[in-house]
Amino acid sequence: MGRLFGTDGVRGLANELLSPELALRIAGAAAETLSRPGTEHSVAVLGRDPRASGEMLEAAVTAGLTAAGMDVINVGVLPTPAVAYLTGVYDACLGIMISASHNPMPDNGIKIFAAGGHKLEDDVEDRIEAAMEIGNPPRPTGAAIGRVRNVHDEAAAKYLARLAEAVPARVDGLTVVVDCAHGAASEIAPAAYRAAGAHVIAINAEPDGLNINDGCGSTHLDQIRRAVVEAGADIGIAHDGDADRCLAVDASGAIIDGDAIMAVLAIAMAETGELAHNTLVATVMSNLGLHIAMRAAGVAVRTTAVGDRYVLEELRNGEYSLGGEQSGHVVLPKYGTTGDGILTGLRLLHRMGQTGKPIAELAGVVQTLPQVLVNVRVSDKAVVAAHPSVAEAVSAAELRLGDAGRVLLRPSGTEQLVRVMVEASDTETAQRVADELAGIVASV
Repeated sequence: MGRLFGTDGVRGLANELLSPELALRIAGAAAETLSRPGTEHSVAVLGRDPRASGEMLEAAVTAGLTAAGMDVINVGVLPTPAVAYLTGVYDACLGIMISASHNPMPDNGIKIFAAGGHKLEDDVEDRIEAAMEIGNPPRPTGAAIGRVRNVHDEAAAKYLARLAEAVPARVDGLTVVVDCAHGAASEIAPAAYRAAGAHVIAINAEPDGLNINDGCGSTHLDQIRRAVVEAGADIGIAHDGDADRCLAVDASGAIIDGDAIMAVLAIAMAETGELAHNTLVATVMSNLGLHIAMRAAGVAVRTTAVGDRYVLEELRNGEYSLGGEQSGHVVLPKYGTTGDGILTGLRLLHRMGQTGKPIAELAGVVQTLPQVLVNVRVSDKAVVAAHPSVAEAVSAAELRLGDAGRVLLRPSGTEQLVRVMVEASDTETAQRVADELAGIVASV
Protein backbone atom coordinates (compact mmCIF):
# COMPACT_ATOMS: atom_id res chain seq x y z
CA MET A 1 0.00 0.00 0.00
CA GLY A 2 1.30 3.48 -0.90
CA ARG A 3 1.34 6.48 1.38
CA LEU A 4 -2.13 7.09 2.78
CA PHE A 5 -1.91 10.85 3.27
CA GLY A 6 -1.99 13.02 0.17
CA THR A 7 -1.35 16.74 -0.20
CA ASP A 8 -4.40 17.57 1.93
CA GLY A 9 -5.18 14.70 4.26
CA VAL A 10 -6.79 11.42 3.27
CA ARG A 11 -9.35 11.57 0.49
CA GLY A 12 -11.30 9.08 -1.61
CA LEU A 13 -14.64 7.52 -2.48
CA ALA A 14 -16.63 7.36 0.75
CA ASN A 15 -17.50 3.86 2.02
CA GLU A 16 -15.10 2.33 -0.48
CA LEU A 17 -11.54 3.67 -0.21
CA LEU A 18 -12.51 5.90 2.72
CA SER A 19 -14.50 3.39 4.76
CA PRO A 20 -15.72 3.83 8.35
CA GLU A 21 -13.23 1.15 9.38
CA LEU A 22 -10.37 3.18 7.91
CA ALA A 23 -11.70 6.38 9.46
CA LEU A 24 -11.80 4.72 12.89
CA ARG A 25 -8.20 3.53 12.51
CA ILE A 26 -6.98 6.95 11.33
CA ALA A 27 -8.68 8.67 14.27
CA GLY A 28 -7.30 6.20 16.78
CA ALA A 29 -3.78 6.48 15.42
CA ALA A 30 -4.02 10.28 15.34
CA ALA A 31 -5.14 10.28 18.99
CA GLU A 32 -2.29 7.98 19.96
CA THR A 33 0.25 10.12 18.07
CA LEU A 34 -0.91 13.60 19.04
CA SER A 35 -2.24 13.16 22.60
CA ARG A 36 -0.42 15.19 25.22
CA PRO A 37 1.76 12.95 27.40
CA GLY A 38 0.50 12.63 30.97
CA THR A 39 -2.96 13.96 30.11
CA GLU A 40 -5.78 11.58 30.98
CA HIS A 41 -8.29 13.20 28.64
CA SER A 42 -6.71 15.05 25.75
CA VAL A 43 -9.16 16.97 23.56
CA ALA A 44 -9.94 16.82 19.83
CA VAL A 45 -12.12 19.23 17.84
CA LEU A 46 -14.27 17.56 15.17
CA GLY A 47 -16.22 19.18 12.34
CA ARG A 48 -17.55 18.24 8.93
CA ASP A 49 -19.14 19.51 5.74
CA PRO A 50 -22.77 18.53 5.00
CA ARG A 51 -22.22 15.71 2.52
CA ALA A 52 -24.22 12.57 3.40
CA SER A 53 -21.25 10.32 4.09
CA GLY A 54 -20.00 12.82 6.66
CA GLU A 55 -22.55 11.53 9.15
CA MET A 56 -21.19 8.00 8.85
CA LEU A 57 -17.55 9.06 9.00
CA GLU A 58 -18.20 11.43 11.91
CA ALA A 59 -19.50 8.47 13.92
CA ALA A 60 -16.43 6.40 13.03
CA VAL A 61 -13.96 9.17 13.83
CA THR A 62 -15.73 9.89 17.11
CA ALA A 63 -15.51 6.20 18.03
CA GLY A 64 -11.81 6.09 17.16
CA LEU A 65 -10.98 9.16 19.24
CA THR A 66 -13.06 8.28 22.30
CA ALA A 67 -11.86 4.66 22.23
CA ALA A 68 -8.34 6.05 22.56
CA GLY A 69 -9.41 8.01 25.65
CA MET A 70 -9.73 11.38 23.92
CA ASP A 71 -12.60 13.79 24.59
CA VAL A 72 -14.31 15.15 21.47
CA ILE A 73 -15.62 18.68 21.03
CA ASN A 74 -18.03 18.35 18.11
CA VAL A 75 -18.48 21.72 16.36
CA GLY A 76 -20.91 20.41 13.73
CA VAL A 77 -21.07 21.60 10.12
CA LEU A 78 -18.50 24.38 9.76
CA PRO A 79 -15.83 25.37 7.20
CA THR A 80 -12.39 23.80 7.39
CA PRO A 81 -10.73 27.07 8.52
CA ALA A 82 -13.23 27.26 11.37
CA VAL A 83 -12.18 23.82 12.60
CA ALA A 84 -8.52 24.84 12.38
CA TYR A 85 -9.20 28.04 14.33
CA LEU A 86 -11.32 26.29 16.97
CA THR A 87 -8.63 23.67 17.51
CA GLY A 88 -6.58 26.48 19.01
CA VAL A 89 -9.50 28.16 20.80
CA TYR A 90 -10.42 24.96 22.66
CA ASP A 91 -6.75 24.17 23.38
CA ALA A 92 -7.17 20.82 21.62
CA CYS A 93 -4.18 18.66 20.76
CA LEU A 94 -5.70 17.90 17.36
CA GLY A 95 -8.55 18.87 15.08
CA ILE A 96 -10.26 16.77 12.43
CA MET A 97 -12.32 18.05 9.52
CA ILE A 98 -14.35 15.54 7.52
CA SER A 99 -14.56 16.97 4.01
CA ALA A 100 -13.47 16.38 0.45
CA SER A 101 -13.34 20.14 -0.19
CA HIS A 102 -14.24 20.87 -3.84
CA ASN A 103 -14.58 17.18 -4.81
CA PRO A 104 -18.01 15.82 -5.86
CA MET A 105 -20.40 14.34 -3.29
CA PRO A 106 -19.46 10.64 -3.53
CA ASP A 107 -15.96 11.51 -2.23
CA ASN A 108 -15.03 12.47 1.29
CA GLY A 109 -11.87 13.14 3.22
CA ILE A 110 -10.22 13.47 6.60
CA LYS A 111 -8.05 16.50 7.29
CA ILE A 112 -6.08 16.53 10.54
CA PHE A 113 -4.72 19.59 12.31
CA ALA A 114 -2.10 19.63 15.03
CA ALA A 115 -2.37 21.73 18.21
CA GLY A 116 -3.01 25.36 17.36
CA GLY A 117 -4.78 24.40 14.13
CA HIS A 118 -1.66 23.87 12.04
CA LYS A 119 -1.45 21.38 9.18
CA LEU A 120 0.57 18.27 9.96
CA GLU A 121 4.19 17.94 8.97
CA ASP A 122 5.06 14.98 6.75
CA ASP A 123 6.88 13.18 9.56
CA VAL A 124 3.79 13.40 11.81
CA GLU A 125 1.62 11.94 9.06
CA ASP A 126 4.20 9.15 8.72
CA ARG A 127 3.99 8.47 12.47
CA ILE A 128 0.20 8.24 12.27
CA GLU A 129 0.45 5.78 9.39
CA ALA A 130 3.02 3.74 11.33
CA ALA A 131 0.67 3.63 14.34
CA MET A 132 -2.09 2.37 12.06
CA GLU A 133 0.14 -0.45 10.82
CA ILE A 134 0.88 -1.63 14.36
CA GLY A 135 -2.79 -1.73 15.29
CA ASN A 136 -4.53 -2.90 18.46
CA PRO A 137 -3.19 -0.31 20.92
CA PRO A 138 -4.22 -0.62 24.58
CA ARG A 139 -7.71 0.77 25.14
CA PRO A 140 -8.91 2.61 28.25
CA THR A 141 -12.01 1.43 30.09
CA GLY A 142 -14.50 2.90 32.52
CA ALA A 143 -14.10 6.60 33.25
CA ALA A 144 -10.98 6.76 31.05
CA ILE A 145 -13.03 6.37 27.85
CA GLY A 146 -13.40 9.67 26.00
CA ARG A 147 -16.60 11.71 26.10
CA VAL A 148 -18.36 13.87 23.47
CA ARG A 149 -19.52 17.47 23.86
CA ASN A 150 -21.64 19.09 21.13
CA VAL A 151 -21.02 22.85 20.86
CA HIS A 152 -22.43 23.66 17.41
CA ASP A 153 -23.94 27.10 18.16
CA GLU A 154 -21.14 28.14 20.50
CA ALA A 155 -18.46 27.17 17.97
CA ALA A 156 -20.17 29.01 15.12
CA ALA A 157 -20.43 32.15 17.26
CA LYS A 158 -16.72 32.01 18.16
CA TYR A 159 -15.75 31.68 14.50
CA LEU A 160 -18.05 34.52 13.42
CA ALA A 161 -16.51 36.74 16.11
CA ARG A 162 -13.04 35.93 14.78
CA LEU A 163 -14.08 36.83 11.24
CA ALA A 164 -15.49 40.14 12.48
CA GLU A 165 -12.08 41.00 13.97
CA ALA A 166 -10.55 40.77 10.49
CA VAL A 167 -12.72 43.55 9.04
CA PRO A 168 -11.51 46.96 10.29
CA ALA A 169 -14.64 48.79 9.09
CA ARG A 170 -18.18 47.99 7.99
CA VAL A 171 -19.02 47.50 4.31
CA ASP A 172 -22.50 49.03 4.30
CA GLY A 173 -23.93 49.73 0.86
CA LEU A 174 -22.26 46.83 -0.95
CA THR A 175 -24.40 44.11 -2.49
CA VAL A 176 -22.76 40.69 -2.68
CA VAL A 177 -23.93 37.42 -4.20
CA VAL A 178 -22.50 34.48 -2.26
CA ASP A 179 -22.35 30.99 -3.81
CA CYS A 180 -22.10 28.60 -0.86
CA ALA A 181 -21.73 25.45 -3.02
CA HIS A 182 -24.42 23.76 -0.86
CA GLY A 183 -21.50 23.20 1.49
CA ALA A 184 -20.16 24.02 4.92
CA ALA A 185 -20.50 27.77 4.33
CA SER A 186 -24.23 27.66 3.60
CA GLU A 187 -25.26 29.29 6.88
CA ILE A 188 -22.13 30.94 8.18
CA ALA A 189 -20.90 32.74 5.04
CA PRO A 190 -24.09 34.77 4.49
CA ALA A 191 -24.16 35.50 8.23
CA ALA A 192 -20.56 36.77 8.20
CA TYR A 193 -21.10 39.07 5.22
CA ARG A 194 -24.35 40.42 6.66
CA ALA A 195 -22.66 41.05 10.02
CA ALA A 196 -20.08 43.16 8.16
CA GLY A 197 -22.87 45.31 6.73
CA ALA A 198 -23.26 43.93 3.20
CA HIS A 199 -26.59 43.25 1.51
CA VAL A 200 -26.30 39.51 0.84
CA ILE A 201 -27.94 37.38 -1.82
CA ALA A 202 -27.12 33.74 -1.04
CA ILE A 203 -27.32 31.07 -3.73
CA ASN A 204 -26.70 27.32 -3.50
CA ALA A 205 -27.13 27.51 0.28
CA GLU A 206 -29.55 24.60 0.77
CA PRO A 207 -27.43 21.50 1.39
CA ASP A 208 -29.27 18.19 1.38
CA GLY A 209 -26.22 15.97 1.77
CA LEU A 210 -26.15 15.10 -1.93
CA ASN A 211 -25.83 18.42 -3.77
CA ILE A 212 -22.52 19.77 -2.44
CA ASN A 213 -20.38 21.25 -5.26
CA ASP A 214 -22.94 20.01 -7.79
CA GLY A 215 -22.53 22.47 -10.68
CA CYS A 216 -21.92 25.33 -8.27
CA GLY A 217 -19.34 26.96 -6.05
CA SER A 218 -15.80 28.04 -6.85
CA THR A 219 -15.23 25.27 -9.41
CA HIS A 220 -18.42 26.03 -11.39
CA LEU A 221 -18.81 29.79 -11.74
CA ASP A 222 -21.53 30.09 -14.40
CA GLN A 223 -24.38 30.35 -11.87
CA ILE A 224 -22.82 33.11 -9.81
CA ARG A 225 -21.81 35.05 -12.92
CA ARG A 226 -25.44 35.12 -14.05
CA ALA A 227 -26.73 35.88 -10.56
CA VAL A 228 -24.43 38.89 -10.10
CA VAL A 229 -25.48 40.43 -13.42
CA GLU A 230 -29.18 39.75 -12.85
CA ALA A 231 -29.09 41.25 -9.35
CA GLY A 232 -26.94 44.23 -10.31
CA ALA A 233 -24.63 43.24 -7.44
CA ASP A 234 -21.26 44.83 -6.75
CA ILE A 235 -19.44 41.52 -6.44
CA GLY A 236 -19.93 37.77 -6.38
CA ILE A 237 -18.02 35.54 -3.98
CA ALA A 238 -17.83 31.79 -4.61
CA HIS A 239 -16.73 29.22 -2.05
CA ASP A 240 -16.08 25.50 -2.37
CA GLY A 241 -17.59 22.73 -0.26
CA ASP A 242 -15.51 23.39 2.85
CA ALA A 243 -15.06 27.14 2.23
CA ASP A 244 -11.28 27.25 2.33
CA ARG A 245 -11.37 28.80 -1.16
CA CYS A 246 -12.67 32.08 -2.51
CA LEU A 247 -13.00 33.20 -6.11
CA ALA A 248 -14.81 36.35 -7.14
CA VAL A 249 -16.90 37.79 -9.97
CA ASP A 250 -17.13 41.48 -10.82
CA ALA A 251 -20.33 43.41 -11.64
CA SER A 252 -20.08 42.45 -15.31
CA GLY A 253 -19.74 38.72 -14.51
CA ALA A 254 -16.01 38.56 -15.27
CA ILE A 255 -14.05 36.07 -13.14
CA ILE A 256 -11.45 37.27 -10.64
CA ASP A 257 -9.07 34.43 -9.81
CA GLY A 258 -6.79 33.86 -6.85
CA ASP A 259 -3.91 35.76 -8.44
CA ALA A 260 -5.97 38.94 -8.79
CA ILE A 261 -7.41 38.50 -5.30
CA MET A 262 -3.91 38.21 -3.83
CA ALA A 263 -2.82 41.31 -5.72
CA VAL A 264 -5.75 43.34 -4.34
CA LEU A 265 -5.00 42.24 -0.79
CA ALA A 266 -1.22 42.64 -1.11
CA ILE A 267 -1.51 46.24 -2.31
CA ALA A 268 -4.01 47.04 0.46
CA MET A 269 -1.77 45.52 3.12
CA ALA A 270 1.33 47.21 1.75
CA GLU A 271 -0.40 50.58 2.08
CA THR A 272 -1.21 50.00 5.75
CA GLY A 273 2.11 48.38 6.65
CA GLU A 274 0.48 44.98 7.27
CA LEU A 275 2.39 43.22 4.49
CA ALA A 276 5.33 41.73 6.36
CA HIS A 277 8.67 42.25 4.59
CA ASN A 278 6.58 43.74 1.76
CA THR A 279 6.33 40.21 0.38
CA LEU A 280 3.61 38.00 -1.08
CA VAL A 281 3.97 34.20 -1.16
CA ALA A 282 2.56 32.41 -4.24
CA THR A 283 3.11 29.10 -6.05
CA VAL A 284 4.83 28.47 -9.37
CA MET A 285 1.38 28.24 -10.99
CA SER A 286 0.59 31.91 -10.42
CA ASN A 287 0.47 33.80 -13.69
CA LEU A 288 3.38 36.03 -14.71
CA GLY A 289 0.83 38.85 -14.73
CA LEU A 290 0.76 38.69 -10.93
CA HIS A 291 4.54 39.04 -10.75
CA ILE A 292 4.49 42.01 -13.13
CA ALA A 293 1.73 43.71 -11.10
CA MET A 294 3.56 43.16 -7.82
CA ARG A 295 6.81 44.45 -9.28
CA ALA A 296 5.00 47.64 -10.31
CA ALA A 297 3.56 47.96 -6.79
CA GLY A 298 6.95 47.45 -5.15
CA VAL A 299 5.95 44.09 -3.64
CA ALA A 300 8.32 41.11 -3.69
CA VAL A 301 6.98 37.64 -4.54
CA ARG A 302 8.31 34.44 -2.97
CA THR A 303 7.49 31.37 -5.08
CA THR A 304 6.82 27.86 -3.77
CA ALA A 305 5.92 24.46 -5.19
CA VAL A 306 2.25 23.76 -5.97
CA GLY A 307 0.13 23.11 -2.88
CA ASP A 308 -1.11 25.23 -0.01
CA ARG A 309 1.06 23.29 2.44
CA TYR A 310 4.15 24.71 0.73
CA VAL A 311 2.69 28.20 0.87
CA LEU A 312 2.04 27.72 4.60
CA GLU A 313 5.57 26.46 5.15
CA GLU A 314 7.07 29.50 3.42
CA LEU A 315 4.77 31.85 5.34
CA ARG A 316 5.92 30.36 8.63
CA ASN A 317 9.61 30.21 7.74
CA GLY A 318 9.76 33.77 6.44
CA GLU A 319 7.23 35.23 8.89
CA TYR A 320 5.24 36.63 5.96
CA SER A 321 1.65 37.84 6.28
CA LEU A 322 -0.04 36.93 2.96
CA GLY A 323 0.14 33.98 0.61
CA GLY A 324 -2.00 31.78 -1.57
CA GLU A 325 -2.77 30.01 -4.79
CA GLN A 326 -4.37 30.84 -8.12
CA SER A 327 -7.20 28.44 -7.19
CA GLY A 328 -8.40 30.78 -4.43
CA HIS A 329 -6.68 29.41 -1.32
CA VAL A 330 -5.54 32.59 0.43
CA VAL A 331 -3.83 32.59 3.82
CA LEU A 332 -3.62 35.52 6.24
CA PRO A 333 -1.56 34.09 9.13
CA LYS A 334 -2.57 36.90 11.51
CA TYR A 335 -6.14 35.61 11.43
CA GLY A 336 -5.86 31.91 10.63
CA THR A 337 -3.55 28.96 10.12
CA THR A 338 -4.98 27.83 6.80
CA GLY A 339 -6.78 29.16 3.72
CA ASP A 340 -10.07 30.83 4.66
CA GLY A 341 -12.48 31.69 1.85
CA ILE A 342 -14.89 33.74 3.99
CA LEU A 343 -12.07 35.76 5.52
CA THR A 344 -10.72 36.42 2.02
CA GLY A 345 -14.15 37.55 0.83
CA LEU A 346 -14.52 39.91 3.78
CA ARG A 347 -11.15 41.49 3.09
CA LEU A 348 -12.12 42.05 -0.54
CA LEU A 349 -15.34 43.76 0.54
CA HIS A 350 -13.41 45.91 2.99
CA ARG A 351 -11.00 47.03 0.27
CA MET A 352 -13.91 47.98 -1.98
CA GLY A 353 -15.50 49.98 0.83
CA GLN A 354 -12.21 51.57 1.85
CA THR A 355 -11.34 52.81 -1.66
CA GLY A 356 -14.81 53.31 -3.10
CA LYS A 357 -13.61 51.47 -6.19
CA PRO A 358 -15.36 48.55 -7.95
CA ILE A 359 -13.68 45.18 -7.68
CA ALA A 360 -13.02 45.19 -11.45
CA GLU A 361 -10.81 48.26 -11.10
CA LEU A 362 -9.00 46.92 -8.05
CA ALA A 363 -8.34 43.54 -9.68
CA GLY A 364 -7.40 45.18 -12.98
CA VAL A 365 -3.83 45.68 -11.76
CA VAL A 366 -3.22 42.08 -12.87
CA GLN A 367 -3.17 41.63 -16.64
CA THR A 368 -3.22 37.86 -17.04
CA LEU A 369 -0.89 36.59 -19.73
CA PRO A 370 -2.14 33.86 -22.09
CA GLN A 371 -1.19 30.45 -20.74
CA VAL A 372 -0.91 27.14 -22.61
CA LEU A 373 -0.52 23.79 -20.84
CA VAL A 374 0.50 20.62 -22.70
CA ASN A 375 0.64 17.25 -20.92
CA VAL A 376 3.19 14.85 -22.43
CA ARG A 377 2.93 11.15 -21.57
CA VAL A 378 6.35 9.61 -20.96
CA SER A 379 7.81 6.35 -19.67
CA ASP A 380 9.81 7.90 -16.80
CA LYS A 381 8.79 11.43 -15.86
CA ALA A 382 11.73 12.03 -13.52
CA VAL A 383 14.34 11.03 -16.07
CA VAL A 384 12.71 13.04 -18.86
CA ALA A 385 12.24 16.18 -16.77
CA ALA A 386 15.91 16.13 -15.75
CA HIS A 387 17.32 15.32 -19.20
CA PRO A 388 20.00 17.78 -20.45
CA SER A 389 18.32 18.29 -23.84
CA VAL A 390 15.09 19.27 -22.11
CA ALA A 391 16.89 21.70 -19.82
CA GLU A 392 18.67 23.27 -22.81
CA ALA A 393 15.37 23.65 -24.69
CA VAL A 394 13.70 25.29 -21.69
CA SER A 395 16.62 27.73 -21.27
CA ALA A 396 16.48 28.65 -24.96
CA ALA A 397 12.71 29.20 -24.79
CA GLU A 398 13.05 31.39 -21.70
CA LEU A 399 15.71 33.45 -23.45
CA ARG A 400 13.41 34.00 -26.45
CA LEU A 401 10.44 34.97 -24.27
CA GLY A 402 12.45 37.30 -22.04
CA ASP A 403 10.49 39.30 -19.45
CA ALA A 404 7.30 38.93 -21.50
CA GLY A 405 6.89 35.20 -20.90
CA ARG A 406 7.62 32.21 -18.71
CA VAL A 407 8.18 28.46 -18.97
CA LEU A 408 7.30 25.93 -16.29
CA LEU A 409 8.09 22.27 -16.84
CA ARG A 410 7.27 19.81 -14.07
CA PRO A 411 6.50 16.10 -13.63
CA SER A 412 2.95 15.19 -12.63
CA GLY A 413 2.55 14.17 -9.01
CA THR A 414 0.27 11.22 -9.84
CA GLU A 415 0.88 10.08 -13.44
CA GLN A 416 3.72 9.43 -15.88
CA LEU A 417 3.27 12.86 -17.41
CA VAL A 418 5.48 15.89 -17.85
CA ARG A 419 3.48 19.11 -17.81
CA VAL A 420 4.73 21.88 -20.10
CA MET A 421 3.28 25.28 -19.28
CA VAL A 422 4.14 28.41 -21.26
CA GLU A 423 2.99 32.00 -20.74
CA ALA A 424 3.60 34.66 -23.35
CA SER A 425 2.31 38.04 -24.48
CA ASP A 426 -0.02 36.35 -26.99
CA THR A 427 -1.67 32.94 -27.27
CA GLU A 428 -0.02 32.07 -30.60
CA THR A 429 3.48 32.48 -29.19
CA ALA A 430 2.61 30.53 -26.05
CA GLN A 431 1.14 27.67 -28.10
CA ARG A 432 4.10 27.56 -30.49
CA VAL A 433 6.71 27.46 -27.70
CA ALA A 434 4.69 24.89 -25.71
CA ASP A 435 4.37 22.60 -28.74
CA GLU A 436 8.10 22.87 -29.48
CA LEU A 437 9.02 21.97 -25.90
CA ALA A 438 6.45 19.16 -25.78
CA GLY A 439 8.00 17.68 -28.92
CA ILE A 440 11.44 17.66 -27.31
CA VAL A 441 10.07 16.12 -24.12
CA ALA A 442 8.30 13.40 -26.10
CA SER A 443 11.47 12.56 -28.03
CA VAL A 444 13.65 11.87 -24.98
